[in-house]
Amino acid sequence: MNIEELLNLGASVIRSSSDDATTSLDPDQLSSALGNLFGGTGGKLDFGTLLGKMKESGLDDIVASWLGNGKNASISGETIKNLLGSDKVADFASMLGLSESSAEAAIADALPEMVDKASPEGSLLENIIDNAGGLDGLLGIARKFFS
Repeated sequence: MNIEELLNLGASVIRSSSDDATTSLDPDQLSSALGNLFGGTGGKLDFGTLLGKMKESGLDDIVASWLGNGKNASISGETIKNLLGSDKVADFASMLGLSESSAEAAIADALPEMVDKASPEGSLLENIIDNAGGLDGLLGIARKFFS
């Protein structure tokens, strides 16, 4: 899946949630906000850094479910805020005219699906190499997951 497809998937997941505040949001605006939230360098999505933070926070089982072939484990909005930082969540909310709690829930709904689809066969290799500082950075992330 390319970046545009991943962002559109995230927007679709958010629009299909049970939160009335998100169901009528413009899909293009949602995709743009998600791109700003997860954007890395060179127009790529930086899930590698986020997954590394999740590992450091003891969320290995959740990461494994997203990268694996089974059902994706859920993540709470509060955990999303802690991982991304309240400023990023607030910016996302502001871009879309949402409350911060709706923004947290929206991100928590979309993120597992986006990571799952960005990781065919459990590999985010290209994204991680690009966003982790090359192979040396990739080795550092791998050490975190297997130490």
